Amino acid sequence: MTNLLWLMITGLLGYYWWNSWKFKGRALSLALEYCVQFNLQLLDQSMVIRGIWPELNAIGSQVLRRTYQFEFTSTGEQRYSGLIILSGMNLKSIDLEAYKIPDAD
Repeated sequence: MTNLLWLMITGLLGYYWWNSWKFKGRALSLALEYCVQFNLQLLDQSMVIRGIWPELNAIGSQVLRRTYQFEFTSTGEQRYSGLIILSGMNLKSIDLEAYKIPDAD
C-alpha cells in the first residue's frame, strides 16, 4: 500500500513537472514573437515563474493563471523586465517595463 502511494505521488510530481515545461515553452514562444514584432531582443531565452493562481477562463472553466518574468533589450545596452500572463494556454497579457527606443539613424 505504501509503495502504491509513493508511486502515485511520484507520478503526479512527474506530470506536474512535464506540464510546467509545456506552459513555460508556450510563454517563451509568445514572448519571442512579441519581441520580434516590436524590434526587441529577448535575452537569455529564459522564463521565470512568478506565480500560479486558479481562475475561471472566458467560458467558465477552471484553469491556472501563470505569470512568467523575462528580460529583453531594445538597444543591446540595458536589460529591461517583462511579464507574460497565461490563462491556461491562452495569452492574457504581456507587460513591458518602460524602455529606451533606439534612435533611427
